[in-house]
Amino acid sequence: MLYVKNGRVLTMAGKIFENGQVVIENGKIKAVGEKLSCPDPEEVIDAQGGWILPGLVEAHCHIGITEEKKGFEGDDCNEVNQPVIPYLKALDAVNPMDPAFHNALSAGITAVMVGPGSSNVVGGQFLVMKTHGRVIDRMLVKEPAAMKIAFGENPKTNYSGQNKVPSTRMSIGALLRDELTRAQNYRSRKKAAQKNGETFEADYQMECWLPVLDGKIPMKAHVHRADDILTAIRIAKEFGLGLTLDHCTEGHLIASEIKASGFPAIIGPTLSSRNKIEVQNMDFKTPGILQDAGVLIAITTDHPVTRIQYLPICAGFAAKEGLGVEHALEAITCNPAKICGVSDRIGSIEPGKDADLAIYDGNPMEVFAKTLYTIVNGEVAYRHDEPPERKE
Repeated sequence: MLYVKNGRVLTMAGKIFENGQVVIENGKIKAVGEKLSCPDPEEVIDAQGGWILPGLVEAHCHIGITEEKKGFEGDDCNEVNQPVIPYLKALDAVNPMDPAFHNALSAGITAVMVGPGSSNVVGGQFLVMKTHGRVIDRMLVKEPAAMKIAFGENPKTNYSGQNKVPSTRMSIGALLRDELTRAQNYRSRKKAAQKNGETFEADYQMECWLPVLDGKIPMKAHVHRADDILTAIRIAKEFGLGLTLDHCTEGHLIASEIKASGFPAIIGPTLSSRNKIEVQNMDFKTPGILQDAGVLIAITTDHPVTRIQYLPICAGFAAKEGLGVEHALEAITCNPAKICGVSDRIGSIEPGKDADLAIYDGNPMEVFAKTLYTIVNGEVAYRHDEPPERKE
């Protein structure tokens, strides 16, 4: 049993305990509140008056799949030989030995959504995993968690250079509609065969769409420009599918339309250069404008575009530009947990949830704040006063 005491507990579930405690047992949160006793704990952590938050959640990144320091040998983010490859799994490419996982822990980030990049119209399946461990199968929270799709400059640039489709936004939309129609037809044939007791030969390249079509996971759309955002919404509505709007750089220009769609936005990486035409309107004001419009938002680094440990700093810039402190903290804790479909386990400090905590000596969105402890599944995974374990 682990006993965390003497901290300002921000549960991100509607309650703040100014001098609070958290009791952890068997990797889960047993109790949270004030004046809680814990007889005979195995370890006591004194937060020293600091802030105790649920472990931070990064809702869109490529940690472990685009490894730091490894170049081509460690870059498995994009399969750039065909534009529609939904059957690829991030599960088979993420390397937990990537040193960026330690960077994440040192910033209090305990869970990440990881998957393929945006070179393809359909790039494959994302997952949600913890940031502490060496065996990815034991680190999983949800797999698959989303299906990656992409619009705009990236697929255009990749395939026009190969003299292949897509080279226009029209062909991106057409390829995605064609793939979704084939997936729907496949599901209909499979259901009919099962209903009639007939033998049905499964197609691996189509089976991956069934969780999307059944509403169990969303499509995860790489969209920067306003017209691409609207195209993603249009196609998702045509097929009755779930969707997250990732990057959403020009979302502030069409905030009312995004609100009306009902789809959430994962905004960023805003702490990076405007190195493409479609990100010319990138600004930290976007999260606040969408929040005010009633859109469910999260903030992303898109690691390694912005390094993952700067997630709370990105939230801080958004807070300064109109999002506010409370909503900015929500955008890196409970909101991404909801958007990623894992809020039953992570994103807030509540009894029964995974014991993932981040303990800071102050507001983590301030540049001078230190992460004192990061706890994952009830285990201390990072201590400020201990040297990091080397991962070669």
